[in-house]
Amino acid sequence: MNSTNPTHQQSDYQQFMAGCIACIPTVLGYLAIGFSAGALARVSGMSAMEVALMSLILYAGSGQFIVAGMVSSHAATVSILVAIFFVNLRHLLMSAYLVPWLKHMGILRNFILGAQLTDETFGVASVQAQDKGHLTFAWMLGLNLTAYLNWLIGNVAGALLVTLIPANLMDSLQFALVSMFVGLIVLQISSARNRVIQIIAAVMTVALFKPVSLIFGKDFSVVMTAVIASFVATGVLRWKSGTKSS
Repeated sequence: MNSTNPTHQQSDYQQFMAGCIACIPTVLGYLAIGFSAGALARVSGMSAMEVALMSLILYAGSGQFIVAGMVSSHAATVSILVAIFFVNLRHLLMSAYLVPWLKHMGILRNFILGAQLTDETFGVASVQAQDKGHLTFAWMLGLNLTAYLNWLIGNVAGALLVTLIPANLMDSLQFALVSMFVGLIVLQISSARNRVIQIIAAVMTVALFKPVSLIFGKDFSVVMTAVIASFVATGVLRWKSGTKSS
């Protein structure tokens, strides 16, 4: 009986196309959110070319929404970079999770795949890794490139067609960032094992925002508030774990 994994018998092209197909469920979401991100970035004062370059280089939905909001409020460049840095730190954890299935590919291939990893492609890839027991470079490349190109298309379309969007619809697009983060918070709390700690961190972030902004200024208030709340929540979690173990 032949025990060879059938995925390994596929050609690179077949694996690449399989990765493209696996990305299809995320395509519509990427186009919709990408359109909103591109339109808001254009309204904030960025040119269509700058929107396209930001999409290609930054390639981060939450990060691009933050850039659009902070640019429109004339925030300092340093504060924008710091905010993006903290928001995108989660990619280190996602990449670390996939290391057992990617470490055999070499540094260059890992760099290419890691640079294109997003929350959605990570979710698809982690399910694939658990189900199949392995990941191939061609499959991951197909998955990532499909998401990458569709995000670019959505961003550019939003930047170019923003003048055709009615004013009342633009108001709803401006709420896209808030609604997205509210949705992420709700999902995190509903699936978390320590919901009380999650709720404490969220309430503390809201409560500390005003006093922190008075001390550090509005440019750094979001970042500083998030860092303080994260440290306090981590301390509470460690204290709670130590109490249970004793």
